[in-house]
This record gives sequence, structure tokens and C-alpha cells, in this order.
Amino acid sequence: MKAQNSLTVVKKAIAILGLVGVSASFGLPAVANFSQKSSTQRVVNQPLQIADGHSKSQDIVATAVEAGQFNTLAAALKAAGLVEVLQGEGPFTVFAPTDEAFAALPKGTLEKLLLPENKDKLVQILTYHVVPGKVMSGDLESGKVKTVEGSKVNVKVSDAGVKVGNAKVVKADVPASNGVIHVIDTVILPE
Repeated sequence: MKAQNSLTVVKKAIAILGLVGVSASFGLPAVANFSQKSSTQRVVNQPLQIADGHSKSQDIVATAVEAGQFNTLAAALKAAGLVEVLQGEGPFTVFAPTDEAFAALPKGTLEKLLLPENKDKLVQILTYHVVPGKVMSGDLESGKVKTVEGSKVNVKVSDAGVKVGNAKVVKADVPASNGVIHVIDTVILPE
């Protein structure tokens, strides 16, 4: 029931944002069948260190901002009008690129995406980093996972860790009150 509510919130948010061509129904992300999971399969599981003194979990946006390494992501979410969506009930799984990941984009790309006339493209890219539901790293398995953007991203789980598209998960399972954040080292782009 909770997953259904989060899908409804995401669908409403997408409808409000006026995204054209986004599928009205989202598939659930690929999750591992624990009884068939290889004992040699290892998943990155290094929680992000958040400042001490917080007794209750914060939403995804507040958690990312407090971490201090997602300033560009926070600015992009604001420019895209997605802050309130990711502060919503969720749950959401966010593959969050660091400031360094955004800095690695070709020169001028980020500045161009942040212009008001490119909001639709920015929304498309950012929602490609979000999967409906709360998917912990131990639940991930290799395969295609449908994103909020509507297309699928390839997830590869191996002894070397987890890759999402061409990005490597560098920290996993950062808890938030409305989902989970997995930190990635590269901005992933829809095909």
C-alpha cells in the first residue's frame, strides 16, 4: 500500500510538472531474490557520514544538502522545480551525483541545463536518477530498472561494487525519512 501511495505522489508530481511522454505507470525496481543470490556477490555499503546531533531522519533533499557534497544537485533540483517532489512522502531511491560528478560534465553543460528554457531537459536528467520505492543496496541485482523519468537504467552488481549506467556507487544506503540515497561518481544521462 505504501509503495502504491509513493507511485501516486510521483505520478501527480510529474503531471503537475507537465512532463510529456513519461509513462503513466512505473515498474518496480529490480530486487534480488535472496535465496538465489550468490554468496560471492558484494554490494557497496558505506553509509554517508552526516553531522552528529540529529535524532530524526530528514527527507532526501535535506539529507543531501546537509552532507555538503551535493550543492550542485540541490541547485539543479531547485531550478527544475523538483525540491518539493523529493521532499514528499515517497519512498524514493535517489542515485545522487556529487558536486565533482557535475563538475566533470563537459564545460558549459551544467550552466546551459540550469537556464529556464532548458528546464524540461533538466527535469528529464534529474528524474532519470530517481527510482520509485526504497531500494537498499542489498536489494539491488543486475538488470534494467525503470526510473521516474520513464526509461530504464542498467544496474550492474558485481564483486567490484554497484554501477548504475556508467556511474559507480561510491556510498550506499544513506537513509532519509522518505527513502534512500546512493551516492554516485558520474551524472547519468537517459539514452
